Amino acid sequence: MDDALGHELTLSACGHGGCRIAERPKELNPLETRKFVENKDKNGAIQFLIDNSLLLIIGAAVALVWANTYFESYEHVRHLLHFVVSDIGMAFFFLLAGKEIREAMLPGGSLSKFKTAGLPLLATFGGMAGPALIFYFGAKTFAPELTQGWAIPMATDIAFSYLVAKMIFGKSIGGKTPAPIVFLLLLAIADDAGGLIVLATFYPQGDPNYLMFALLVGASLGLALTMHKVWKVNNFWPYILGPGVISWIGFYLGGIHPALSLVPLCWFMPHEHSDLGIWAPGESDRKDTLNKMEHFFKVPVEWILLAFGFVNAGVQMSSIGTGTWLVLAGLLFGKPIGIIGMTLLGQKLGFNLPEGMNRRDLVVVGFAAAIGFTVALFVSIVAFKIPGPIQDSVKMGALLSFSAAIVTLVVAYALGVPARYKRMAKKAEEAAALRT
Repeated sequence: MDDALGHELTLSACGHGGCRIAERPKELNPLETRKFVENKDKNGAIQFLIDNSLLLIIGAAVALVWANTYFESYEHVRHLLHFVVSDIGMAFFFLLAGKEIREAMLPGGSLSKFKTAGLPLLATFGGMAGPALIFYFGAKTFAPELTQGWAIPMATDIAFSYLVAKMIFGKSIGGKTPAPIVFLLLLAIADDAGGLIVLATFYPQGDPNYLMFALLVGASLGLALTMHKVWKVNNFWPYILGPGVISWIGFYLGGIHPALSLVPLCWFMPHEHSDLGIWAPGESDRKDTLNKMEHFFKVPVEWILLAFGFVNAGVQMSSIGTGTWLVLAGLLFGKPIGIIGMTLLGQKLGFNLPEGMNRRDLVVVGFAAAIGFTVALFVSIVAFKIPGPIQDSVKMGALLSFSAAIVTLVVAYALGVPARYKRMAKKAEEAAALRT
């Protein structure tokens, strides 16, 4: 599709801030082309890192090397940055996650109708329950002190799971996103919603003060509603600096992790009345307050994630222990078993897989969803607040969940999935050529 400036819009990447539509010049004169190429070369490397959420990996890699060479100096720097990054900076990461959930619930959104959302929701439930049960009962059997970390392997990292899925299913077939990728993203969005509920409900910070929480957060949302409906405020900054700050204080004093404090604002900012759908034409160009907020914070959040990876991934290699294996068992076994099992149950109940997706694809999606990384790392520091061997062992499990990418590729090629999608893409291209 084209925009008013004559750029052809193309699907580029799906980062932690959501899916991004890139643009490239359609027809430029030689001078404009040279200028475009020069700018692309200049910013290409950094943009590639941002588009593919690789800044987070860089931050984690630096932390791992530093912690395993000069641990005391790393700990000193980590201690200075931890509160600012994990309690304040990550609030904007979860704000963008909340925005995706809010839009998915609007009319036309992927989670707005039970008919379309039913199967992904069942798959999400299985993909959260399976890992949690494996971790909990494994901990009960081998290390009871780890049981409170049961939610760590429940997470799906939408950005990295998408990258792996794209390698297997391709970017598009006949101009449409492959059905398994759409299914995976719907599942991941629902997983984000479930994860936020679990964090807020089961992992209070210190002694909860629900009265303080209710008073301040209620006042925050009341102010946001007044700003929206009465004062007609359309700039997102007043919402963040006013109700957002009050909400953050309410979460902090109320004993709920303050990184979740900006999520409720997504239901009170001005927003579109419908969702066009994932990658639908025009979706990325919307100018409502909620979308303007996302466009502004999308890149800063990737840099926040670099800092988050640096602050929280610095564990010594000797930290591998029971917690590591429980997290990996939950993700690598519980996640695919739960997703596949509940999806098959949903089919028995009358729900259907998206058109073009079969059960082999479902198996691949189940393993792709097993990359927990970002949120799993976050839950690790929330579930085990005191730094030490236990926290480090489960952190290592979250980091090693990247092994799910290798497992997913092996399973996909063993099932012949990439070859099938290449054939489908080729047929679609040939059909398009015949039509023209």
